[in-house]
Amino acid sequence: MPNIALLNNIEHKDLRIIHGHRPGLGSEVAWVPTFADEFRSLQAHYPIIFRQLDDGANYEAIALLGFQQDENLFLEDGRWDAPLVPWLHERLPFYIGRNGDELMIQIDLDHPRISTTEGEPVFKPHGGNTDLLEKMSQTLSNIHNGVQANAGFLEALKRYELLDAFVLDIEFDNGEKARVGGFFTIHEERLGALDGAAIAELHAAGYLAPMYFALASLSHFRDLIDRKNRRNARNGGAS
Repeated sequence: MPNIALLNNIEHKDLRIIHGHRPGLGSEVAWVPTFADEFRSLQAHYPIIFRQLDDGANYEAIALLGFQQDENLFLEDGRWDAPLVPWLHERLPFYIGRNGDELMIQIDLDHPRISTTEGEPVFKPHGGNTDLLEKMSQTLSNIHNGVQANAGFLEALKRYELLDAFVLDIEFDNGEKARVGGFFTIHEERLGALDGAAIAELHAAGYLAPMYFALASLSHFRDLIDRKNRRNARNGGAS
C-alpha cells in the first residue's frame, strides 16, 4: 500500500527522486492507464486499447507495454526505450491531492524511487521548488485535466457502442504462444458508419481525433511482438 503524504518543504526538505528504470523502481508494468488528451503523442509508440473496469460498466484506456503480467518490453538496460513515458507512470511517486477545491501535490513516501542519498532533489536548499518538482506539477496538472476530459470521451464510446472486444493469438519466434484477450478496441467500421450529426458532435467535443489516434496506434502491436522476439533471443529463447 502506498504511504501517501502531503508534500511540503519542511518535512520533506531532503527528499530526492531516483531516475531511470533499473529493476526494482516500479517500471515492470504491462500497461499504463492513459487519457484521450495523451493519445496524440502516445500513438506514435504504443498500442492504445481499452479495458473494462471491475464494476463491469465502465472502461479505461491503456497504453500496452507487454503481453504478460509485469512485463514491460520498453525496458532496455535500465532505460525506457521510447521518447515518451505515459503521464501516469512518469509522475511517480507523486500524486494529486485535494484540499477543498485546491489541488495539492502528494507523494508516496514508500515508493522505491524515494531516497535521501541519491537522485534529484525535490526542493532547493532554501525550500523553493526544483525544476523536477515544477515538471511533476505540470504532469499532475495534465493528468487532472485528462481525468476530467476522459469521462465524456469514454461515455461517448459507450453511447455510440464503439468499443469492440478482441482476442489476439500470437506465436513468437521461439514457439511460445500468447493470447491477448479481455480488452477492447474502437470498432472502425461502426465509427465510420455514424451519421453526420454524430460525427459533428464527436468532432466538436474533441473526441473524434483521439478515436482515430487509438485506431492508428494498433499498428504498434507488430512492434511490440518484435520487442518480445528480441528479448526472447537475448534470453536464449526463454520468455
